[in-house]
Formats: sequence, structure tokens, C-alpha cells
Amino acid sequence: MRRIGLLWQFYPPLLTILVVSIVLVTGFSGRAFRSFMVGHTTNNLESFAKAMAPDISERILVEDFAGVQSICRRLGKDSGYRLTVVLNQGQVIGDSDEDPALMENHADRPEIYSAINGHTGSSQRYSSTLGHQRLYVAVPGSSFFIVRTSISLEDLGEIMNQLYMEIFLVSLALVLLAGVVGFLLARKLSLSLKLLQNGAEAFAQGNLDNPIKVDDSLEINAVATSMNHMATQLADRIHKAESQRNELESVLASMNEGILAVDLDQNIFRLNRMAAQFLDQDIGYALGRSIQEIGRHPELTRLTEKILAGQTSSERDLRLGGRNGTLLQVQASSLVDLEGQRFGALLVMSDMTELRRLETMRRDFVANVSHELKTPVTSIKGFVETLMEEPPDDPKEAERFLGIINRQTDRLENIISDLLALSRLEEENRTGNLEMMELSLRQLLDRFVSDLASRNPQAAHRLHVSCSEELRPKINAPLMEQAISNLIDNALIYSPEEAPVHISCLQDESGFTLSVSDKGPGIGAEHLPRLFERFYRIDKARSRRMGGTGLGLAIVKHITQIHGGEAMVESIPGIGSTFTLKLPLEG
Repeated sequence: MRRIGLLWQFYPPLLTILVVSIVLVTGFSGRAFRSFMVGHTTNNLESFAKAMAPDISERILVEDFAGVQSICRRLGKDSGYRLTVVLNQGQVIGDSDEDPALMENHADRPEIYSAINGHTGSSQRYSSTLGHQRLYVAVPGSSFFIVRTSISLEDLGEIMNQLYMEIFLVSLALVLLAGVVGFLLARKLSLSLKLLQNGAEAFAQGNLDNPIKVDDSLEINAVATSMNHMATQLADRIHKAESQRNELESVLASMNEGILAVDLDQNIFRLNRMAAQFLDQDIGYALGRSIQEIGRHPELTRLTEKILAGQTSSERDLRLGGRNGTLLQVQASSLVDLEGQRFGALLVMSDMTELRRLETMRRDFVANVSHELKTPVTSIKGFVETLMEEPPDDPKEAERFLGIINRQTDRLENIISDLLALSRLEEENRTGNLEMMELSLRQLLDRFVSDLASRNPQAAHRLHVSCSEELRPKINAPLMEQAISNLIDNALIYSPEEAPVHISCLQDESGFTLSVSDKGPGIGAEHLPRLFERFYRIDKARSRRMGGTGLGLAIVKHITQIHGGEAMVESIPGIGSTFTLKLPLEG
């Protein structure tokens, strides 16, 4: 392919591009300016219509249509806008230029139609009445009338014609200037060799994002193309390496496991966010320091040393921060490069604290359930065998045996019922399908006291309720009544006879609070953290004697959690206890 000289290769395309660019810029800028002017005028018309709407509304309400026409005449003359007031049925009741009685129904006008539907409407069309193009804007004044403003677009057309002429003259001057400058520059394209030199120096300094401008001339085309291709390949490789590094960093930072890598000298060279959190260290501070200094745990150091000494992998559970600290499962393995050479050790740390706690709770729960169920079953089985094998001669003795069997059966039924209730509460808490409604806490408490009075007037007399009718949290009434019933029953049972039980309700910026206070023996501080656990009893013998299943407070806790709240207890031995339910402002 025969190549042409630099001058004729550069100059004609330059002129063509300039002319085309100027034409395009002129067209687009003109359209943009006209669009801006129309939009600005539309906003002005809309604001003016909204400003006059209140005055018009007052006159329409008293059917003062003459007053509406007077306002349109006066404001139209002052503003230069044509003002029209139209009822929602399309009837014109006021116009600044025409007699409303002679004007046709305007319901079919597009801008009026939009305003009738509650939206600001605008349109541009030729006015046969006035004989020119106009811009119309209609806004809903209220639910029964529309205010329309309009203005002629003839002035805007004159402005646009003047603008196009000015742009044309400026563009023509730019074309002539660019032609002269381009001709001179075309004769000096030999300076492109200097650009090649500068580009090569930039590449050498690592600036690969600015390729050298390629010229199709015979003189520099081959060299520039080769250099840009080389820069592109280098930039791609560097970008891929950085992307892979960033992806690896993002993965490590997003992991819930802690990742810690040490070299053969036991110095840390990689540490992610979770590992730094487990070890209570700053990542920047930890990098480059030894595992002994950062880990501060002898077992962690010994595990690392074992891997660096040649063992392929190992696993160990470590507890950081004392007896109640974080329990970590640490899996250690060797770091080996592509050639099979060992260059360090990798430690993966997983937080097992919550899992082990749940396992402990599960074991305790199974043991407690087994014990609680075994006791009544054993008693029932023993008395049944006695009645079957050696029935007592005395009917009263047989009746006593049957009474014991009945009580133990009731106890067994209560335990199973409470377990099923807890299971149902956990399912509702998981699915979130619980129906909530606003309800007065006072009404709920009064209903409970009334029911208690019918069953046990003496116990109801001990209750003192302080709760406003205005406190209306969003709750599930049957469940909340069950929680309150459990707390009040406990307070009545464990308080001395005739001792009062106080029930109070409050509301603050954090939510609603319902408290039940008694004058019972109180609860030791060592029991408070576990008081809401299933089957946890302070005095097992007394609790069973009172007929409790050991699940009442667990049910209270789950009901409160379903409502998004929290169950708490405060107690002083020898003085009494206060159980508190905190509920959020919104259910």
C-alpha cells in the first residue's frame, strides 16, 4: 500500500473533523439551549400559577367568578402571561385575554387533562386564536379547579436565530484559524519523533496508561505501533497482577475465619481482619513481628513451631482472654511454593465460642428434660405397680395413691405443654408470622386481675397496678398475657402471704417497660445470669413442691424476644426481686 506524505495525510482530515465537529456542536448546543429556555420558562409559568392559586380558590369557594376574571385580567396584564382558570369539568371561568363565556370546554387540552388527574401538565402548540406557537402549563389549584398559564414562543425563536448566527460566525472564524494553524502544524510533524522519545521515557518510568499518538505516516507508524503494543501488554499484566492481589485481599478480609501466615523465622507476613480481631492487634502493627509477640499464647507459638519443624498439619483448640474468653479452633498447615519448598506456616482460626456454648446448652437441656420427665414417670410407675401387685386394703390408702398418680400426671402434662409452647414460640420467632396489634397494657393487666379475682380473691387483693391507659405497645395479646401471668404467679408464690406485689408500666424514648416487683426472699447474684434458662431452678425441691415446671421464665424470655424486647431481673437477697420486660416503641 502506497503511503502519502505527512502533510496531505494530516491536513484534509483535520479540516473535515473541525467542520463536522462545529456543525454538530452548533446543532446540539442550539437544541440544548432551546430545551433549557423552554424548561426554565415552564418552571416560571408553573411557579406563577401555583402562587395565584390560593386567591382564586377563595373566590371559587364563594362562586365569585367575576372576581376570578378580574384577577386573571390584572395579573395577566402585569406579568405578560395569558392566564386561564378552568373547573375540573373543563368549563373556563376566567381568562386574561378572552371572555370566558365565549370559550369552549378545555377538558380535552393535554395540559388540562394532566392537571385534572393531579399532575402538572405542559404542552406546546399553535394557537389558532392568537396565531402563533405558545407554551402552556397547567397546575391543579385544588380538587376542583386548574390554573393554566401560557406564553408566546416567538421571542424564543428570535433568540435562537440570533444565537445560531453568532455560533456560525464564531465557528467560521475558528475554522479559518484552525486551518492556518493546522497547516503550520502539518509541516512540523517531524516533531513526532520527539513524542516517541518522550513516550519511551514515560514507559521506562512505569507510566503505561498514556499511549503514544500513532500517526499513519510512513516515517513513525511502525515504531509508535510497536511501542504502544508493548505498553498495552505490560499494563495488562500489571493490572491482572494487581486485580488478583486485590481479590485475594478482599476474600481474606471478608472471611469469618482468621488467617495468619508466618515465615520460617516465625515473623508474620500476612494477617486478615478476623485474625487481628481475635488476637486484639492492629494489622499494620502486627505485620513483620514475631508470632510470640503478636499471639501472646504459648500454645499458639508451640503449634507454629511444630509446623515449621516439619509436621504437615495440626489442629488445636485455644481459649484467648481467660476462662470466659474466645474459644478458637486453630488449624495449622505448611506453606509450600511451586517448587515444593517450605517457606512458612499458615494458621486458620475459627471462633467456636458460640457453637460450644450451644452444644453445652443442648447437653444440659437433654439432661434436664430427661431428669424432669423421669421423676414423675418413675413415681407414676411405682404407684401403679403397687396398686396392681399389692392393692391396699384401705380404700383411703388406694385413693391417696391415685391422688399422687394424678398430681404426677398433671406435672408431666404441664412439662410437655410448656415444652410444646417453647417450641411454638421458637418457630414463630423464626418465621416472624406473629400477629401484632396496638393494645393498652392497662386493659391487659385489668383483665388478668379480674380473672384472678374470680379464682383467688385473696391473691388478687395483693396486686397493686400502676399503669396508664395511654401506654399502647404493639403486642400479641395472648402471648403477652401469658408472660405477665407467669411473672405475677411467681411473685405471688414466692412472696410471703399478704405481701404486696407491685406492677408498674412506663414509657420513654427507648420503649415500653413493664415491671413486676415482689417482697420475696430474693435471688443470689450467681443465679441471675441463668435464671431464664430452661429447667433452671434455684431451690429445686421448693419449685417442684409449688408445682413449677422450670420453664415459666424461659417462656417469658422467648415471648419478649418475639416482640423485639428483652427480659431482665434485678434482685437483692432478703429484700425482693423485680422482673422487667422492655418492649420497643414499634413492634
